[in-house]
Amino acid sequence: MRPYSGLHTPPVKKEGIGRPLRFSIPRENKVVEGIEDAIHRMGIRDIKIFPSALFPVHEHLIPYIEDGTISWIEGSLNGPLGRFASEGGLLPHPVVLRTHGGRTRAIEAGDVVIDVAFLAASAADPAGNMTGAVGPSAFGAAGFAFADAWYARKVVVVTDNIVPYPCTPISIPSTCVDVVAKVDRIGDPEGIGWGTTQITRDPRMLMVARRVIKVLEAAGYLKNGFSFQAGAGGTSLAVVKFLGDYFKERGLVASFAMGGTTGYVVRMLDEGTLQAILDAQAFDLKAIESLTKNPNHMEVSHHHFGNPHTGGAITHQQTACFLGATEIDVDFNVNVNTHSDGYLLHGTGGHTDAAVGSEVTIITAPLIRGRIPVIRERVTTITTPGEAVDVVVTDHGVAVNPRREDLLKSLKKTDLPVVDIEDLKRKALSLVGKTIEPKLGDEVIAVVEYRTGEILDSVFRVLK
Repeated sequence: MRPYSGLHTPPVKKEGIGRPLRFSIPRENKVVEGIEDAIHRMGIRDIKIFPSALFPVHEHLIPYIEDGTISWIEGSLNGPLGRFASEGGLLPHPVVLRTHGGRTRAIEAGDVVIDVAFLAASAADPAGNMTGAVGPSAFGAAGFAFADAWYARKVVVVTDNIVPYPCTPISIPSTCVDVVAKVDRIGDPEGIGWGTTQITRDPRMLMVARRVIKVLEAAGYLKNGFSFQAGAGGTSLAVVKFLGDYFKERGLVASFAMGGTTGYVVRMLDEGTLQAILDAQAFDLKAIESLTKNPNHMEVSHHHFGNPHTGGAITHQQTACFLGATEIDVDFNVNVNTHSDGYLLHGTGGHTDAAVGSEVTIITAPLIRGRIPVIRERVTTITTPGEAVDVVVTDHGVAVNPRREDLLKSLKKTDLPVVDIEDLKRKALSLVGKTIEPKLGDEVIAVVEYRTGEILDSVFRVLK
């Protein structure tokens, strides 16, 4: 016990116990003006960054890696940064690739300790209450930010929109925030739907999407109470559109959809064929608008979405998910991280979280992509283990994992082209002649961490 020392005594925290304690005083204003490349200007080096994912827009970080400001990345890489890492640009420190749920697990388990978290907000008040749902730069659900806000030693909210107290709706409360940094603009919301969220126009993949609906119907899943998760890829969007049409025509109502959310899911909610959207990330502007208007469109964290070490992840309640792949092998292992040439060009996202949790997991893909077989003897990188995958739907046939004898029995009663996955592999080879074998060295440039923390696979340096 300590003796009384005044009205506003800073907290004393036992080391390693619980979340960080913060000290505030009545009517405190946490706003500071401006954040730029301050870490680089201060000469601080060997920074580890821990994003959910980095994209082509983050290519400007490469010079900071080259000069030693950044030495380690634990997060998914897309585009130029992935290529840079694949060629050894981040060695000797391998990139750590985690799922959305696995990232929150790593934070909460103490595998990663965040010194400072910078969280974007489309609106925040001077005390630090923040949201992504309203304001000129609204981006929707702030699902990625929750775990960082709860556990980082210091939390900086970055916003272009300071509003009077209290900011509403509140996503992250002021209790988690140390500083509010005002900038000119946090980003362009028009870029949220920049092209990946367009429904496919490829006749082959539209056929694949329709086959997914037939698979779900034949297996008896399409009924009241059905729940699902779909990504923002063109084929997944087509599946959701056809799913909405199916439920509307038959007067059925699905229980919930887990997002990343798109306008196609919002349409189901608005038409009454879906009871609720649980949303951790917006994939287009319609999803942002719906979050602010419909009480049955609810913001959730990625901790709630897919952390396997909780009392109940949302993905563990899903009936179905339909996901994409860069490669699939004859053991139903799925790769979404690397291309067949070995380059690390895509993030993991919630792929494995959804696949493991769902009652039925369907992977959609063309048999070949750009003269490269998608179905292979072995995937270049394992992102999601084959034991979590139930059905592979391609433009040349539907393959069922042998462990799902019930599905195989149901689908064989339909006119769907049900084939062995080995037959799909042989068909792909007959169309392209041979597979691409990557030229790889011995150095590990990245590790794929399974959602519970174990190392699932390694990614090796590409030899130019």
